[in-house]
Amino acid sequence: MEKISVVVPCYNEEEVIPLFYQEILKTIEKMKKQLTFEVIFVNDGSKDKTLQEIRTLAKQDTKIRYISFSRNFGKEAAMLAGLEYATGDYITTMDVDLQDPPYLLEEMFRLIKEEGYDCVATKSTSRHGYSPFRKFCTKWYYRIIGAISKTEMIAGARDFRLMTRQMVDAILSMKEYNRYSKGLFSFVGFDTKWIEYENQDRIAGTTKWNFWKLFSYALDGMTAFSTAPLVLSAIIGILFCFIAFIMVIAIILKTVIWGDPVSGWPSLACIIFLVGGVQLFCTGIIGQYLAKTYLEAKKRPIYIIKETEKM
Repeated sequence: MEKISVVVPCYNEEEVIPLFYQEILKTIEKMKKQLTFEVIFVNDGSKDKTLQEIRTLAKQDTKIRYISFSRNFGKEAAMLAGLEYATGDYITTMDVDLQDPPYLLEEMFRLIKEEGYDCVATKSTSRHGYSPFRKFCTKWYYRIIGAISKTEMIAGARDFRLMTRQMVDAILSMKEYNRYSKGLFSFVGFDTKWIEYENQDRIAGTTKWNFWKLFSYALDGMTAFSTAPLVLSAIIGILFCFIAFIMVIAIILKTVIWGDPVSGWPSLACIIFLVGGVQLFCTGIIGQYLAKTYLEAKKRPIYIIKETEKM
């Protein structure tokens, strides 16, 4: 029989793991005549009892496998580790907090088998549970990255998707250190079917994504799949050079023709601060790309495994 590998990144999710296990078992029970399953929990350096909960499940159920990192490496690293560890013919990635409903796997598998898709992905149709500020930022982030990136970025796209082994192998062939999975999934291509559903609340626990983590993740996406910010910094530089040239000509003409003295240090100070701020902004953009290049050049491991169910 064919096999589905379920990859589940976890970070401080001790309350949620037993609840997720009960829900995924319901889906496994419905599909057991068609498929076998393995559920791979990836413990991303949790500080609570997440690893103990996973160990307990692995002792009780042979379908449960796990990877435990030596420290917190981030969700992207956890997803990569799970994909590399998976042995299934089809692989799905989903959040442990049940914001990704396991019952959708049945329909996702049907679409792949009957309609010939390589991937069935999900996207939320609402921002239920998001603050107005987060809704605003999310909306404009997808608009901006969609405009500046040659790789298609789907608004509302989630990491929950079912993929064929061929597509996963293509994703794994990209060994870059700075990973942005939503972009990588789109970059490799393959025929993808999108399923829409209402955004779900966490079943328990609290989100680990604060504003600054989301902001940093958004920057990773922009720098990983577009060089437009570098072009923007160059355009700003040219624009300010042109403005400065026009102002110099205007001051010379004003002084020579009308004899007006050059004065006004407050306005000069404001101009210096403005130009200095723009220069730092452009330098910061270049610094982001340079930092990514630096991290890639060092070739450090994306994650380090401390323990698995076999150890």
